[in-house]
Amino acid sequence: MTRRRVLRGAVALVAVAASVLLLGATATPTPTPTPPPVADDPADPVRAAEYWLDGAGIRDAWQTTRGDGVTIAVIDTGIGKVPQVFDDAVVGGTDVSGAGTPDGRTPLGAVDGNHGSWVASLAAGRGKPDGTGMIGVAPEADLLSISVGFGAAAAVPFTEQVAKGIRWAVDNGADIINLSFTTNTLDWDQSWDDAFLYAFEHDVVVVVAAGNRGSGTNIIGAPATIPGVLTVGGVDQTGTASVEASTQGITIGISAPSEGLLGVSADGEVVSWSGTSGAAPIVAGVAALIRSAHPDISANDVINRIIKTAMPVADAQKPRDPLYGFGLIDAKAAISANLPSVSENPMGDLSEWVRLFRRADSEPTPEPSLAPVEVPPLPDADAPSEPGSPLLPSADSLRYGTLPLVALTVPGILIALGVTAAARRIRSARVPVRHNPDSEE
Repeated sequence: MTRRRVLRGAVALVAVAASVLLLGATATPTPTPTPPPVADDPADPVRAAEYWLDGAGIRDAWQTTRGDGVTIAVIDTGIGKVPQVFDDAVVGGTDVSGAGTPDGRTPLGAVDGNHGSWVASLAAGRGKPDGTGMIGVAPEADLLSISVGFGAAAAVPFTEQVAKGIRWAVDNGADIINLSFTTNTLDWDQSWDDAFLYAFEHDVVVVVAAGNRGSGTNIIGAPATIPGVLTVGGVDQTGTASVEASTQGITIGISAPSEGLLGVSADGEVVSWSGTSGAAPIVAGVAALIRSAHPDISANDVINRIIKTAMPVADAQKPRDPLYGFGLIDAKAAISANLPSVSENPMGDLSEWVRLFRRADSEPTPEPSLAPVEVPPLPDADAPSEPGSPLLPSADSLRYGTLPLVALTVPGILIALGVTAAARRIRSARVPVRHNPDSEE
């Protein structure tokens, strides 16, 4: 919660307490005075073309607040210096692309240069004093212009620009950050983890466009896939999901008009355009109305009010549809509803996601500190013998070859001779003595 909103809430509490003291114990607090009517000429063709002012309950919400005291940061191609529309609306800015001017007001990109001005005019364009011309959803909110460069317009890597832009916005008092772009990839650079967590930890609402099929986005991509952001899908003038000017995905939280939109270009010309790039600032403007009407409300409660009071879509999946999210934006209901406070972001917890899915940097394995083992010295080797004739046996050959062979051979020979002699005696003993009958003794 920013210091400005804390002070505004404190002033309101002091005023209520003072009225009770003056009127006595039985008195009721004085209701918040209704602001004077917005200079609004419905007969003006430009105002009449802003169909979302009535369709999304924005004109009704103006009876309570117009966003005073709330700051919306537009991280885009830069908000042009258009008299009346932005003169007193833009209270600060910077360039993170390396190609713009220090105030972030110079449009960047030959093709997308007006994009940031269109986005800002939908969120908080002032309109003309006579009630004609383009007017934003929160015409009394302040704007921060943070210029980024896309593609060739960037001298700094885009992921680095976004991370730096978010931190600058938070440090310079943003209550709401609008991101009307997509990377067309489900994943995001790891540097965005810390940047988006920085915004959430400082109680900032981050509103993100879902992307458009007409631009090649068949399914949502980062930053619309980051847990905790409020992703906005698009519908046409009848409240039906847009085929070209929106996409689909399970992280879509709310839907807002994305077809037949108006925007003020950097040169002041009012043009027609389409896309969730325009639906997102409509929702960002509604978030500003909520924070202005409820100065002490948290970012989580702002998001919860938006999704809990959404207008249901007949054929949409319940409770959440991949085309419509929780339903269509309803500014009047989001401001006036009596809802309990929530302790968690309904769009998810980025810190928990990081804990589960990011691999922590592993610390190097410590080297083992083992003491060296002392090995006793080996005995000295025998002195080399004098070289002899290769034809004569060496001492080792006599010791380990000749002598064992003789020792085994001689007994074997003796045994063999003994066996042979014994065999001869036996054979001679068996020969019979022949008797001669003619001989006489």
